Amino acid sequence: MKVKVEFNDQGYLPDKYTKHTSASLRVDGKPAVSFPFEVDDLPKGTKTLALYMKDFDSVPVCGFVWIHWLAANIDASHTSIPENMSLKPQFDLVQGRNSNASKFLSGETGPKIGYTGPQPPVGVHDYTLTVYALDTKLDLSEGYWLNEFLKKADNHILEKLDINLPVHS
Repeated sequence: MKVKVEFNDQGYLPDKYTKHTSASLRVDGKPAVSFPFEVDDLPKGTKTLALYMKDFDSVPVCGFVWIHWLAANIDASHTSIPENMSLKPQFDLVQGRNSNASKFLSGETGPKIGYTGPQPPVGVHDYTLTVYALDTKLDLSEGYWLNEFLKKADNHILEKLDINLPVHS
């Protein structure tokens, strides 16, 4: 399986999808337009795709791995995931809760389901996009939690691939 994400000339995720975006592309003050990407060379038997975008570099900042985007049940025929798919889906998918929905964060703003863009406080943060090729459609409802996805995906993952997404502060 291959995953292609476009980066800017400096090798970072384009500003449009991060804390450097314009006010018009934010929801409750947080970047909300998801980035496009393409998937190719899916393993035989792939029925659906899923994705999980996380920030391991957030652990020293907030104490846990930040979930930026969860999405599943993308039909395998859709190998081109368009820009802003999270806010304006162009085909069926089900999206999970991101870390803005955590009960441990008081007053957190931004979208609670779907994409919430990177906002590194200092330096460069390396975000990870994991794309899953699955052999089935998962029984998930809009607003599912990560642990639900992991349990339901168990024994259905044909392949998964991690892509590093560097973002500058």
